Amino acid sequence: MEEISHNNLKNKSLTARDQSVIWHPYTQHKNMIPPIPIVRGEGAVLFDENNRSYIDAVSSWWVNIHGHGHPYIARKIYEQADRLAQVIFTGFTHEPAVALAERLLEKLPGELSKIFYSDNGSTAVEVALKMAVQYWKNNQGDASTGLVDSKPIPARNKILAFKNSYHGDTFGAMSVSQRSVFTRCFEEFLFEVIFIDTPSSGNIADLKELILQQGHEMACFIYEPLLQGAGGMLMHEPEWLDELLGAVKQSGILCIADEVLTGFGRTGKLFACQYLEHQPDIICLSKGLTGGTMALGVTAASERIFLRFSSEDRTRTFFHGHSFTANPIACAASLASLDLLEDPQCMENIKRIERSHAQFASQLAGLPSKLQIRNIRQLGTILAFEIDAGEYSYLNARGPAITRMALREGIYLRPLGNTVYLMPPYCTTPAQLSQVYQFLTNLITGGMEQL
Repeated sequence: MEEISHNNLKNKSLTARDQSVIWHPYTQHKNMIPPIPIVRGEGAVLFDENNRSYIDAVSSWWVNIHGHGHPYIARKIYEQADRLAQVIFTGFTHEPAVALAERLLEKLPGELSKIFYSDNGSTAVEVALKMAVQYWKNNQGDASTGLVDSKPIPARNKILAFKNSYHGDTFGAMSVSQRSVFTRCFEEFLFEVIFIDTPSSGNIADLKELILQQGHEMACFIYEPLLQGAGGMLMHEPEWLDELLGAVKQSGILCIADEVLTGFGRTGKLFACQYLEHQPDIICLSKGLTGGTMALGVTAASERIFLRFSSEDRTRTFFHGHSFTANPIACAASLASLDLLEDPQCMENIKRIERSHAQFASQLAGLPSKLQIRNIRQLGTILAFEIDAGEYSYLNARGPAITRMALREGIYLRPLGNTVYLMPPYCTTPAQLSQVYQFLTNLITGGMEQL
């Protein structure tokens, strides 16, 4: 085998160089489609090294809410990098981290009082789970906690989560996720979780009875409010989730809302929890937090939780951290993204996409179809449906086939198996949306023989 060196690679294409040295996520490299070399992005469009354009209809894994290469975010990143790029966040602080925490706490639903920074969505969830578990471990109240009731809290060691959930790829996040192809190789190492169906009129009574019988043993309930993303863009109604949360909170169970995907306008409101009356004790954020420009995770917690860690007993410390916790550049990018979200034009764009999706969804339902589809659904800027062919799973071969077909038409889609979905940046123009809609129309009416 030829030895890999810079001299051997310097005259090769970017794609060839990639294939010599890179291991891509969620990718079976045997017979994979060669990766497309992207050299720049502008708005909702990506450009390859041959200047061929692709409409990014999935916001590059759901993160680029303002599109690519936004000049305002880029300028704020540059300005911050010129002042302070990184500093240890134990014993030090800085303006971007404090300002971002202040602004997030003003906007987040519920009564949250503290922000803990990490690196991404998985770590934001990992932090939340550890907070919840240690909350119940730190159960010997003392005067230093500041709590009115300093009596010991009964031990709780069970965790409640939804079936079809996905909360990340670290071991704690995998444990509270649906057992699936994502977790199969690691299941013997995952802790046990009580998995329940998402609530509906048909099962809410049984779910509430379960909480009544076992709630005193449960440390926390983690849930994706209204939308289960990687599980297949599955949607559930706020009415029944609210009723379930009422029973959960009445049992004293800590509520963790995973808004990694749903946060920052995706569902039509700034946060999905704003559709609900009962609010969480902890919220996890990432993805759109920085406008898709930098890696950053946030776990927001209530004062009730924080006070169980604030003690003269140093063993009650929350022993968790990351080298790049509260990176100043990432915090500056987040502040810039919030500025853009607060612009009335951004919310109008969200509503425009929401209306456009709704209109297209109604058209989909009436299409004469060679390719049968079902379960057309929409929430905010997210539109999804299933192709009624083969097994309903992430490994359904229809997904990669549709990706290849869409790329030929200058569109990037990445179906979750046989679940096709759109989640475009908020800056996506009506003409770009129409191009994506037309591709899907041709796909459905023409069938997969076009491939």
